[in-house]
Amino acid sequence: MRPRVLLADDHTLVVEGFRTLLADSDFEVAGTVEDGRALLDAAQRLRPEVIVLDISMPGMNGLEAARRLRTLLPETKLIFLTMHTERAYVAEALRLGASGFLSKRSTRKELPLAIHEVLQGRTYVTPLVAEPVLAEELTPRQREVLLLLVEGRATKEVAAVLNISVKTVEFHKYRIMDSLGVRSVAELTRYAIQKGLVAL
Repeated sequence: MRPRVLLADDHTLVVEGFRTLLADSDFEVAGTVEDGRALLDAAQRLRPEVIVLDISMPGMNGLEAARRLRTLLPETKLIFLTMHTERAYVAEALRLGASGFLSKRSTRKELPLAIHEVLQGRTYVTPLVAEPVLAEELTPRQREVLLLLVEGRATKEVAAVLNISVKTVEFHKYRIMDSLGVRSVAELTRYAIQKGLVAL
């Protein structure tokens, strides 16, 4: 069965455009809604694998709807698709448990790509806003771990330098890799240097 997607946006033309786009891909559009309260009702009734929602919606905004959906449907993946790409919005969406964040200026191919990524358990943030936001999302401890890993230190060395357990280092390492969408320490090192997340 194709994964089912619920679309929430109060602009009819936008919704129809996304419906057509997804119909031509690997996904089934389970339904569409135009406001936050209707989204909560439809989500509980349809139980889709993915919800694509806007931030600005009548009745209840997307951020508040996301906060409630995390409790109601913790397994459902949330992807924001919005004109509001300021860092504060992106960071808040991720804090509330969103797995993806797209701009309405994103390319057509990004929405299907984002849905594929979040269904694989990864986070997708459009390159239009990703780098500064994901860099800000790292905690001070994660930055310390990242810098030592980029220096080529082994996990045991990182643990010794920071006076924490190997298990804690592994936890931080995988959280960082998940946040930045990379799959190996080599990729993590390249990404961190290229994007200026660490100063060498």
